Amino acid sequence: MTKVALLSHSAAPSGAELAWARMARRFPQHGIEPLAVLTEAGPLQQILADAGVEATVVDTGFASSSVSIAGSRLRWISGAARMVRAGWRIGGVLRAAGAEAVLAESTKALLMGTVAARRAGIPLIWHVHDRISPDYFGPVALILRALGRVVARGFIANSRTTRDTLWTGSRPAAVVYPGVDLTSVPGGAPQRAPEEARVLMLGRLAPWKGQDLVLEALARTRTENAVRFVGGTLFGEHEYADQLRRRTAELGLGERVEFVGNVSEPLTEAAAADVVVHFSRLAEPFGQVVVEAMAAHCAVIAAASGGPTEIIDDGVDGVLVPTGDPVLLAAAIDRLIDDRDLRTRLADRAAARAEDFGIDTSAEQAAHLIHRTLDGRRPR
Repeated sequence: MTKVALLSHSAAPSGAELAWARMARRFPQHGIEPLAVLTEAGPLQQILADAGVEATVVDTGFASSSVSIAGSRLRWISGAARMVRAGWRIGGVLRAAGAEAVLAESTKALLMGTVAARRAGIPLIWHVHDRISPDYFGPVALILRALGRVVARGFIANSRTTRDTLWTGSRPAAVVYPGVDLTSVPGGAPQRAPEEARVLMLGRLAPWKGQDLVLEALARTRTENAVRFVGGTLFGEHEYADQLRRRTAELGLGERVEFVGNVSEPLTEAAAADVVVHFSRLAEPFGQVVVEAMAAHCAVIAAASGGPTEIIDDGVDGVLVPTGDPVLLAAAIDRLIDDRDLRTRLADRAAARAEDFGIDTSAEQAAHLIHRTLDGRRPR
């Protein structure tokens, strides 16, 4: 067994954290002993424990919320200094644990992991869950690309979209889609009649996730089916949630739209829906929700950029709509609600397509990249 530390700055159950936690659970089948290293306590600890993955919380004194993309340059510099100190402490933990490599599971983990890996004398592999692009990271994107090129000995990207934003050079790199545990996805019910069709938007509330665009589309639809927004805020985006509720009232959608918040079984919500909408205003790095909704036998509408374009074959197993266009989104929603047979065909093919994104395949591919990276450093 090769002992590999998976380093994360966050213990919140967001998409990236849940993705690598699912993968870590299956690593032992591929010769890897996972050790999760977190810099804060949180729900992810219990998720990892339930998965049988050892997790260590390192008290670094670093609060991940103290550094954000929108922060000032001075705040970034101050935060970077704290991450260097945190990385030094983490490096001691990795060395004591006998870790042979560290997977940086976020951009902040990359910064801390750079120092930690040097202190522990082990290679760093960057597991990239975000597009390292100026539209998301601003000018910091170029710094992160350059840092990754210098310090990472291997790269795992969650999509081709993400990989294309990296500078990998000649180092080992692989696209490994975040796998879904298909056995945990409940089977969906047959598609309902148009007047009974249920529409769902599933995902955390954040400005770039585009819930406001969906509201603007709903105000333009001819159909008036009820819509549930499932998901809450995770990273201090409460003001955005309040804005959504105010806009719902302004658009006269109060009788149709329900904000459910976080739920314990989001996939059960998907299985109870007929149409799932995913409409991020920025290109999505991958889009786990899209795959999960497809696996739950839903007809999916998604923005035609980023990861969803790698998942959905437009008109075959889902519908792609130009990013940021609520008028065309409204038309797509009306079309699917009106046409039960179309929804049924899309949902059937979507469920078949989702089989291509099983977690066992993803774990095997990631483990292969890790072993390949380490084999290149071992004496022959």
